[in-house]
Amino acid sequence: MRQQTSTILLLFFFVFLCWAQPSRPDEGRPSCDRCDMHLLCNCSHEGFTVVPTVTERALAFDLSFNNINVVNDDDLTGHTQLKVLSLQGNRLAVIRLSAFDHLFNLEELDLSDNELNVLNHKWFSQLAALQKLNLLANPYSCVGSPPVFQGLVNLRRLAFGGPHLKMLKRGDLSGVTELEELIVHANNLTGYESGALASIWPLGRVSLSLYEPFLTNTTLASAVLADVSYPETPLILEDLRLDGNQSVQPLREAAKRRVRYLTFRNVWISDEAIVDILVVLDGVPVTSISVEGVTLMGRGKWEKASWTDHKGIDEFLVKNIEVLPLFQFVSFLQLSFLLKYPRKVSVINAKVFVMPCATSGLLVNLQYLDLSDNLLTDLTLVETLCDGAGTLEDLRVLNISGNALKSLSTMSRLVKKLYKLTHLDISRTGYSSMPQHCSWPSTLRFLNISGAKLTKITPCLPATLEVLDLSNNNLKDFTLALPSLQELQLSGNKFLRLPSGSLFPNLQTMTIQSNTLGFFGHSDLQEYKRLQNLQAGQNKFVCSCEFVPFLQQTLKGGGDVHLTDREENYVCDSPFDLQGQPVVEVFLSVVVCHQVLFVSVCCVVTLLVGVLVWILLLRLHAFWYLKMTWAWLKAKQSSRRRRQRQQLLAEDNSEGLLSFDAFVSYSDRDATWVENFLVPELEEPGETDGDSRSSRPLNLCLHKRDFLPGHWIVDNIMSAMERSRRTVFILSENFVQSDWCRYELDFSHFWMFDGNVGRDAAILILLEPLSKDDVPKRFCKLRKLMNSTTYLEWPQEEERRGEFWRCLRQALRGEDDD
Repeated sequence: MRQQTSTILLLFFFVFLCWAQPSRPDEGRPSCDRCDMHLLCNCSHEGFTVVPTVTERALAFDLSFNNINVVNDDDLTGHTQLKVLSLQGNRLAVIRLSAFDHLFNLEELDLSDNELNVLNHKWFSQLAALQKLNLLANPYSCVGSPPVFQGLVNLRRLAFGGPHLKMLKRGDLSGVTELEELIVHANNLTGYESGALASIWPLGRVSLSLYEPFLTNTTLASAVLADVSYPETPLILEDLRLDGNQSVQPLREAAKRRVRYLTFRNVWISDEAIVDILVVLDGVPVTSISVEGVTLMGRGKWEKASWTDHKGIDEFLVKNIEVLPLFQFVSFLQLSFLLKYPRKVSVINAKVFVMPCATSGLLVNLQYLDLSDNLLTDLTLVETLCDGAGTLEDLRVLNISGNALKSLSTMSRLVKKLYKLTHLDISRTGYSSMPQHCSWPSTLRFLNISGAKLTKITPCLPATLEVLDLSNNNLKDFTLALPSLQELQLSGNKFLRLPSGSLFPNLQTMTIQSNTLGFFGHSDLQEYKRLQNLQAGQNKFVCSCEFVPFLQQTLKGGGDVHLTDREENYVCDSPFDLQGQPVVEVFLSVVVCHQVLFVSVCCVVTLLVGVLVWILLLRLHAFWYLKMTWAWLKAKQSSRRRRQRQQLLAEDNSEGLLSFDAFVSYSDRDATWVENFLVPELEEPGETDGDSRSSRPLNLCLHKRDFLPGHWIVDNIMSAMERSRRTVFILSENFVQSDWCRYELDFSHFWMFDGNVGRDAAILILLEPLSKDDVPKRFCKLRKLMNSTTYLEWPQEEERRGEFWRCLRQALRGEDDD
């Protein structure tokens, strides 16, 4: 029974632990740290199999082209600030019903190119802020019911469909009332209920892929076009094969609704189909026809449509065209009945090597001509522009970029008589040099010569330019004055510094990225009187003490010039320790930036401190004490050696050194008193008074007569003190001014506390009135002795001198008198 109770308690304990410690959803999930300073997290192409963790502050989360197959309910929990989420190109087959419920602020969601078999309306039920949704290339066969997009009230761009989409029913797009763009891929659509797309209004642009319906079910294709065709809605038809009259019939629905903007993209088309299209659109006010990615299966025999009316055509574009029977193709001359109407013609990447002057002469209303990325040369361009005769007299914009042109002087000559030309694009050509002088139309304002091979700028450039693009050349400097220039682009060259601003008094915008700029400063920008916007990132910046503070302040909005590119584009290239570091994160200390000033200040401070310490040491007489201590230590060592010699002489019964009753310390200026009064009185026998001891002569040690010649004076002083029973100090003004007297006084002080010498070994004689306050502070030992020791004063009266000598003798004899 007890064992069963224990088992139940143990089981209860484990259950409690499991309940008390909930599982952590992020545990075991990989993380992605590829987020930039703008909180845009690019985690694409990383091989993730599950949704990785990322900062909850992320604004954009790109998980495209990984191997994720499921999005769980808690994978995106906490990402309430997320605005963009891309799951394109994964193996996504399962999305949990509440996986997106926390994404309240999501504006863009891309689920294209996955394996979603069914669309569920609950995925989007909480995405009220969603504006762009991409569901293309998934294997669902229908949109789903109930309506998937019912709650997306702010949806403006919708893309859905794929190769498996079979049916579109009325009500599938219920809730979608207004779109800026609708993309429907339905190449294999087999069923369509009329009105399925008609509820969307207004409708900005429509792209339809209806390959099979145009070939096999024109009724279905017509129904789709009838629901989305409006006069102001651009209609884009993709992935079509137009072989004849039957395949063109759905376009009649678009023609009935007076469609004005028509684009064919990725289309195979025959001569017969082209004629049929022109017939279908006869009298329709189509203003723009674009054909992109077209494969032309014919010979260009379209004269059957010459009777049709297409006066409304204003723009005609052909891009990426391929003619299969190239050598059997006649020309575009049979479309001459159309050429007199359009004002804008673009023939891009169509392998055009020449446009005959006769064809150019037909373009009487042409204002915009784009012949970029073709096979034109200087010779064939002469034919196209009628040898500079000014045939295209209304032409305002000419784009001949991406052709094999080499002579800039030929170009200037050919356009000289185009008196209305304002824009000229001759970029991505073979221009390697620039002549000294060129003739341009006086109306030219915009010139693009980027992507060429220019190494030098000459006065060939027109002075009337307002916008000049010279990016991606080999330029190192710019010395030409252009007074009207407002925008200059110099990116991708080899500039070491900014061009002089005095050359461009009206310049407002300059781009000079990806050069070899080391630095620029306030003085450089001051030369540009009207410069407002500058892009100068991705250069070889030298992060100096002048450049870093200036750029940091400019990036924060300080100054008149605004740096329009991102902060991360400004990166240090040198010095080596800062290489690769963003300039905004660089901190340079005062030591690095002001070395001369720092060293100077340090030297001055050190000098001042040194002077103050020197003055302080002088005031405290520290040098004196150090000097005296050193001398005393040396003297002590000499004293020990003398004592050892004394002991050896005593053991050998040799005669010891002479001893004195007193060592007299006095100033040389007081030598007269010592020699005339002190020495005769103490060393010569006096009158006896019954006490033979008191009249006994004393033996005094005087430095003048008793110091051994050739010995160090300090050794003499210490030796004299060692051999003397007393030390007599003759105090006077002269004494306190003598350094050697101070030595003797300090040595005697040390001597009193060393060995067995008594505390009264020093005798003070005041030769003249001298108070303690009259003694300099550096004579601290003397001031102390005057406070603690009774001293004798030399009497000026004759009758008192006997008592003075008696007291002095008694003091000198000390213990002998006892």
